[in-house]
Amino acid sequence: MYELKRRSFLGRMSAFLALVPMAFTTSAALARASKRNQVPVSHDERVLAMERQMELMASRLGDLEDIEAIRRLQHAYGYYLDKCLYTEIVDLFADDGEIHIDGGIYRGKAGQKRFYAGRLEQDVAGGAQGPVNGLLLDHLMLQDVIDVAADRRTAKARFRVFVQGGSHESRTTDANAAGGQQWWEGGISENTYVKGEDGRWRFARLAYRTVYQAPYEIGWAHTPIATETGLRKLYPEDPLGPDERLPMAPPAWPEAPVVPFHYANPVTDKPWV
Repeated sequence: MYELKRRSFLGRMSAFLALVPMAFTTSAALARASKRNQVPVSHDERVLAMERQMELMASRLGDLEDIEAIRRLQHAYGYYLDKCLYTEIVDLFADDGEIHIDGGIYRGKAGQKRFYAGRLEQDVAGGAQGPVNGLLLDHLMLQDVIDVAADRRTAKARFRVFVQGGSHESRTTDANAAGGQQWWEGGISENTYVKGEDGRWRFARLAYRTVYQAPYEIGWAHTPIATETGLRKLYPEDPLGPDERLPMAPPAWPEAPVVPFHYANPVTDKPWV
């Protein structure tokens, strides 16, 4: 039986090996025929084609590097907000950068400092600069869509922002704080960025619109319908106020406005209006 199996195996292998030269002959013939049908390409043409391909690859790599740098900038902003590092946030903006928030516009370095190192530092952190014991401010920057301009000098991006906020009950001993509070917040950022002469990306305009805020205990389904309380006075009448009012104050939940998309439909190339 062993001998029979052995002969059968050797027979099959012999038949296979007999076909190998034929396969190589056929492949060689097809290669020669294909080569005869090709249009001759000069050495210079091949070099130019390779250079064009390398330029395309370098351009694409540059776009990806810019996108990652912008994502890192936005994430750094969120982490600094978490810990009330408002001076560090101001450094993330271009000198003429703007903040569009809560129905107002803050312009330039003076406006940036007035909003972050003034208004938020006072209203949120109780005048502190840096982490505050008993204060939770987790800002999650999610679902980014980033588009870099062809010249790679400016860019636009949309981020979803989700906030878990809270003030521990122990903070009731602080005269400038109210403890025992916890809430959710959601919003949309549609931002513009600019690349400086040093090659670093910065915020040219940060536009954040709050979509909802809700106490943790009852959630967003049961919050009372918010009414517009009106924007604080403008600067300099209000030392911490905005430079200008936005044309329309952002609607409050449960209204469902669509924050305009900076990008067209990625399949149809049609903008949403």
